Amino acid sequence: MSFTTFRSRMLSGEKLAGTFMKTPSHDVLEVLAISGLDFVCLDAEHAAFDRAALDACMAVARALDFPVLVRVASGTPEAILQALDMGAVGVVVPHVDSVEKAEAVARSARFGLGGRGFAGSTRWAGYATRGMPELLERSKAETVVIAQIEEPAGVDAADAIAALEGVDGLFLGPADLSVAYGHQGQDNPDLAQALETCGAATKAHGKAYVSWVASVEQAKERASYGLNVFFIASEHAWMLAGAKAAAKGIREMGE
Repeated sequence: MSFTTFRSRMLSGEKLAGTFMKTPSHDVLEVLAISGLDFVCLDAEHAAFDRAALDACMAVARALDFPVLVRVASGTPEAILQALDMGAVGVVVPHVDSVEKAEAVARSARFGLGGRGFAGSTRWAGYATRGMPELLERSKAETVVIAQIEEPAGVDAADAIAALEGVDGLFLGPADLSVAYGHQGQDNPDLAQALETCGAATKAHGKAYVSWVASVEQAKERASYGLNVFFIASEHAWMLAGAKAAAKGIREMGE
């Protein structure tokens, strides 16, 4: 998997495995890059990533040609621009609950009038070693925009959002949606219906269908809705699970 092929593979329907990275450390990214995962997503919405930490992680990712997305804290043009200029292959934008928001996000990530500002001296642009025509074409081919559907209104607008040029995929947020529907867990009929609705929208418009899952077992269960890009847990969850298993194993030796 590389930066140049990530978008095309994602849109082809290929099953891709990634995770949310919560630790603002380029060392952690370097370890995850050799794990066999197809990508990671730096969680700048819910974790302690500042601009310097994002930049350091992106430097390592680009050096390793390992696709990295950034979940921005909000869908502002500034947040999207900074993530892409640093070298992210794309952005995951939270709380896209209307066509208008989706249009604004797509415009902010794409070059053109009223869109992403062009600078040839960024990491993404090769530090002034690439010409404008090449970079414009590269952006069209490689830049990924994923809209997170986390509110009932977003589910209602899913088909129209998926139809937009410049939106490459829908990310169904199972936890936020369940809470928004008034539930205290993910085992509820509203979430199942939302999964079906967003799956139909992505299939109809040839877009990627993305979601968070707690495990590979849950990924297999939800794949029937058409999901093809899986954000599996996080490195925090994997560290905790590994540590718990090791501690339990040692204790059992003394029994």
